Amino acid sequence: MNLISTTTIITVALSSVLAMVSFWLPQMAPDAEKLSPYECGFDPLGSARLPFSLRFFLVAILFLLFDLEIALLLPLPWGDQLCNPAGAFFWVTMVLVLLTLGLIYEWTQGGLEWAE
Repeated sequence: MNLISTTTIITVALSSVLAMVSFWLPQMAPDAEKLSPYECGFDPLGSARLPFSLRFFLVAILFLLFDLEIALLLPLPWGDQLCNPAGAFFWVTMVLVLLTLGLIYEWTQGGLEWAE
């Protein structure tokens, strides 16, 4: 047998053994502590369904949006090695303009203000 088939057989066997053991090792009869809504050792004082701040949600969404922008712009230095680097820089500029306009809109609408 060659090295690849031996490695494949060992990998499949080890994965199968680990998958079967993972079904038998966990505790199958949870007690009252595990069934409680909180596993931290104290009884809940209030409701877990508290109202969520819409402002916090908006800031979180804006953070994700601009974090995605950074991920899209990271390969920009390698854009000059493409067949058409001007096209790559044009689309990057369009993304930046669109996101800047969105940020200006949010700013003018007061979406970034914490105080009412």
